[in-house]
Amino acid sequence: MIATTLCVGTISHHHSGFGGGGFALVRLPNGTYDFIDFRESAPGLANETMFVNSTLPSPSLVGGLASGVPGELRGLEELHRRYAKLPWKTLFAPAINYAENGFTVNADISAAGNTTKYPFLLEYPWSIDWAPNGTRVPLGGTMYRKRFAKTLRAIAAEGADAFYRGPRAERIVAAVRKGSGVLTTKDLAEYKIRRRTVSKIEYKGYRLFAGSAPSSGAVALSALKIFEGWQEGTGLKLKTHRLVEGIKFAYGQRTQLGDPDFLEGVEKFQKEMVSAETAAANRAKIQPQVLVNASEYNPSGLENPVPAGGTSHIVTLDADGLAVSLTTTINTFFGSQIQVAEDGIIMNNEMDDFSTPGLSNFFGYLPNTNNYIKPHKRPLSSISPTIVETPDGEPFFIIGAGGGSMIITSVVQNVWNVLERGMDAHTAIAVPHLHDQLMPNLTSFETGYDEAIFEDMKLRGHNATWVASPPGLASAQGILQYRNGSLQAAAETRQHASGGSVWFP
Repeated sequence: MIATTLCVGTISHHHSGFGGGGFALVRLPNGTYDFIDFRESAPGLANETMFVNSTLPSPSLVGGLASGVPGELRGLEELHRRYAKLPWKTLFAPAINYAENGFTVNADISAAGNTTKYPFLLEYPWSIDWAPNGTRVPLGGTMYRKRFAKTLRAIAAEGADAFYRGPRAERIVAAVRKGSGVLTTKDLAEYKIRRRTVSKIEYKGYRLFAGSAPSSGAVALSALKIFEGWQEGTGLKLKTHRLVEGIKFAYGQRTQLGDPDFLEGVEKFQKEMVSAETAAANRAKIQPQVLVNASEYNPSGLENPVPAGGTSHIVTLDADGLAVSLTTTINTFFGSQIQVAEDGIIMNNEMDDFSTPGLSNFFGYLPNTNNYIKPHKRPLSSISPTIVETPDGEPFFIIGAGGGSMIITSVVQNVWNVLERGMDAHTAIAVPHLHDQLMPNLTSFETGYDEAIFEDMKLRGHNATWVASPPGLASAQGILQYRNGSLQAAAETRQHASGGSVWFP
């Protein structure tokens, strides 16, 4: 898992890397769970009006103010300390090889490196990797990240402190502050991971586990718990309507979440969110037609879907039953567009995931007081790593996704496809998906979705629309374990370079 994450951050560096953060849900061989929050945090000098008062263009997305304190390396360090078998240094060797000796620019990297949209890729220091001869490395060409190879070697030899303390930390701070940011060496030195509560439900005998705030694991489980109570025997058209309505109630609940270190009562609220009683109450409100007003779904902040990038999801399951579902991100493609020139580190723009008075963020989330910026606070995330166990407690389906606000609906549908529709992991991920996050009044269907269901949803009052696939909506990765112990590693078909492997010792 750690070695794979390092390789992904080296090659698909537009998605994730040391300058970002995320979450990991871990199932131990004895059946207990751990949820590690290595989400970025706000710098100590951040405040809730920092973007309102800024005169910079898109300050929450581009430039130093957009960057939170990175957490990925501290997260990987914690995973290694608790669960790894191989030495830390050994895990860095494959990523160092790719960075030093080059990797092929695949279709996903080539599409991300659109120099019309991201002209800075042709400028220093980005051009050192992306355009060493003055023109962008083409599809099928070889890209080198030799500066980042030195960074990898240093951290392999010295540990995560080689990033969070000393000369490299000073260079990170200098790059962010040159971009008008407020990050300090103290912010880096004092960053700590958090171990959070694991959310869980039973679903028709299966046991489902996910994370908690500031992730959206409880949101995904809430939607599934609402659907669980419906009687069998209805057709797929009505089931789809009911699924979407349950998802909308779950997104309404999401507006009450925030960093539990700053929001009193959020742990209790999440338990209520996924309870059978809350699910039954919300289920009773669902009618054959959509509800008239968005307020009936109990939202306090409303959302608009925006196609997303900048996130990687990785799943693993070993022979002992240790399973990990990990999502790591720098938020949007190329994060804040700040690169630490000497080290090849790309900084996140995760500060945009906070709420700001009077402003919506990249994904359209409107201001929510529970998610306002405070020093050292962590922004609310849509990341939802999930693990499903069989009724007898064996790992069955490990799933997660990237895709901004569409992560939640991706996880819900993949679990629903496996448990309700009897699909294997590959089919569950590959079939066309839909997305609805309550506001705006829009239900998006990937091209190829059953047109009869699409038309039926319109008749029920959904504002149904088509989206092209690929690229489609979110991108998921999953592992399914059959009862005979055999495994299926299912990669995202909406991406060109997504992959999965099963290894036999």
